[in-house]
Formats: sequence, structure tokens, C-alpha cells
Amino acid sequence: MIEINQISAQEKIRVWKVDGFEGVVTPLLLKKDPSLKSYIESGGYKALEKALSMNPDQIIEEVKKSGLRGRGGAGFSTGIKWSFIPKEAPRKFLVCNADEGEPATFKDRYIITLVPHLLLEGMMISGYAIGTRELFIYIRGEYWYEAEILKRAIEEATEFVKSKFNFDVSIKLMQGAGAYIVGEETALLNSLEGKRGHPRPRPPYPAQKGYLGYPTCVNNVETLSYVPFIIDRGADWFKSIGTEKSTGPKLFCISGNVKRPGLYELPMGFPLKKFIELAGGTDCGKSIKAVIPGGTSAPPLTPDEVEKATLDFESIASFGAFLGTASVVVICECQNIARVGRIMAKFYAEESCGQCTTCREGTRFIEYLFEKIENGHATELDIQTLKDVSSYLPGSAICAHVDAGSLPAKKIAFSFTEEIYRQIKNKKGKIV
Repeated sequence: MIEINQISAQEKIRVWKVDGFEGVVTPLLLKKDPSLKSYIESGGYKALEKALSMNPDQIIEEVKKSGLRGRGGAGFSTGIKWSFIPKEAPRKFLVCNADEGEPATFKDRYIITLVPHLLLEGMMISGYAIGTRELFIYIRGEYWYEAEILKRAIEEATEFVKSKFNFDVSIKLMQGAGAYIVGEETALLNSLEGKRGHPRPRPPYPAQKGYLGYPTCVNNVETLSYVPFIIDRGADWFKSIGTEKSTGPKLFCISGNVKRPGLYELPMGFPLKKFIELAGGTDCGKSIKAVIPGGTSAPPLTPDEVEKATLDFESIASFGAFLGTASVVVICECQNIARVGRIMAKFYAEESCGQCTTCREGTRFIEYLFEKIENGHATELDIQTLKDVSSYLPGSAICAHVDAGSLPAKKIAFSFTEEIYRQIKNKKGKIV
């Protein structure tokens, strides 16, 4: 059973409660029935009908005007990204990135599970805008249940739009094999072609040379799912929510030491501290030690920064972090920050594709240093080495995986130095 109540009309927030979790979601996401019938009853595919009466360039301009930015991590303008696809290309592709491998991120799976047709409608509109009807969804292998829902939805959708709008489109679902690195768009394209999921050097960019060498646009699930709302309600409606540069509503995951973890939809620019309070505060009653603002690849924020930060691209960037996938992880005082650093470093070390030496070896070395600190075996030189290595590694590889493995470590090393020293002293009694 879902209970809904209004918090604030000014903040455009709706709260839902289901299975013990609370969140804030657009009305369409409140649907528990993923069928075509349910989606149409909610006004589904009206945006596609409207889009097909528009010129593709008009759609791109409307999305540009809305200020929609990628919801998968980079936050790049969606409309501008579409405009990079050359009109004269003999063949083009649109690829939906549903890999969602970022730890603590689970927003896309809820969209797929609850309203798969919202995603499909967004893909059809986006494909029409850039001039292609060849669409792919690349979904992570672990999402087998979500993949089954998508298969049924694709069959329903393609038959419906062909009969209703005479719009013939091909949507193919491809399942990955569980590698985190294929969340990077060029690695995803390699995997889609049946190759190893290694990131490609850029340039050329996918908009120039992507899947099978043709121009390709890669967008995240959530990004594509907001497109129908923009076309149906207009760019001005979307811009009326959020901040000047970070427009619209946004899905936020929250987990860690909070009483009510779950999926929330909030306006961009919502205060981070208020979001944590909305999620019930810390589950242990102790104060906050750190908050990861955008999935574990984002550097954690200190308590002082949490007080000032708002959930938008610019605010989070001003503290040396990034909004990323907007997956907030709360870490309270009862947690060992060295252990947190070691767990994150271990993940990125194991998920490195091994193509670049700095990433393959550097992430492992960071894990090794955190392990020494956690066990109380580190020396003062080890702590300085962690600071140096984590400062030198970012930007040293083909893709940003090495940044994901080193930037959080850098923030921990510099912002939580006293706790790290205290950790070693408690184990050894002194620092060597």
C-alpha cells in the first residue's frame, strides 16, 4: 500500500511510503503496474504523439531550453549532446545506459521496474530527435528481473506505436556480464560490439564514431525518462524546478546510516542536510562523520560541508566533489573512516579493467595503504604516501576510473588526517 501526502507546494515535493521506505516520486513512478495499459491510462505516449508532430530540431531545442543535464554522472547538457550527432550520417544509434554499476545507486532499476514504458517513450522521442529508429538498451547482467520486465514492455511498445502512430522502431535489449567499467560509455560500446569492455581513447567521441563506427548517442535511464515530461509539459515547466544551472527534479538514492533509506525525488538544489533529515537522520542517533554525495566514486563531504551543500551540480562541485549518480551515503561517527576508505578502494581496484598501468597498480596501492592504516601498521610515511599517490593519480588514465579510485582516498587522507593518526596510535601507541 502506498500512502501519499504533500509536504510543500512551494518545493514541489510529494512523499510516498511503501514497504517501510519513504521517498518522493513523480506521479507516474507511483504506478506499481508496469503494463502498457496502466501507462496509457496515466497519459503515457501522449508526449511521443506530440513529438512526432514536431520537427526533430524543435525537440532538441526544447530539451536544450529545459536545461536537462545527464543523470548518469557527468551532468552534461542532454540537448547539446544530441546536437553533436551529425544529421548527414547514413546510420545512427541511440544507446540507453542501464548498467547502473555505481555502488549505492539504484534509481534506474526502479524506473525500469515500475514504469518501463516511460523509459521506452523517452527513448523513442530521443531517437526521433537525433534521426534514428535503431535503439539499444544495455542493462547490467545482475538486473535479470528488470530485463524480463523490459522484454515484455519492448514487445508491447513497438507493436503499439506502430499501430497507433505508424512509427516503426527497433529496440534491442543487451545484457552485460557484470563489469563496473562498462558504465563508461565507450567501454559499453565495445561490450555492445562483443569486444572486451575496455574504454576507448577519445577523440573520436561516440557522437563521431560510436557503435559499429557510426555516430552514437549514449544516455542514462533517468535522463531519457525525463524527456517525455519536458515534451508534454514544456521546457519552462522543467526549468521552474531546481536551480538556474541545475534544472528540474532529480531522483536521489540514500543509504548508509539513515533510518529511512530509499529512493526520493527532490528538486535540484534541495539542501543536503534537510534531505538527510527527511530520511530520518542517522540510524544510530550519533552525529554525521561524512556524507558521500554521488555514489562511492565521489569524494565524501565533511560535516561542515554537509551543512552548506545543496543537491545540485554546482554546489557539490564547489566542495571538490561531484553529484555523480546522486546516490547519497551517510556515514556516522560510529564508522571507521579508514575502513570506509579501504572498502571503496578495494572495489575500484577489483573493477579496474587493467588497461592503464596507473589505474591497475595505483588503485591496488591505495587499497594496500588503507589496509595498513586500518590495521594500525602504517607509518607517518605511509600517510604522506597516500596523500601523494591519491593526488597524482587523477587524470592519468584513459577514463575516469582511476579518478573514482583515488579522489575519495585523497579527500579522506587530507580531511580526516587526525582520525587516521588516532587510528594508528590506538593500535600501536605511537607513530613511527
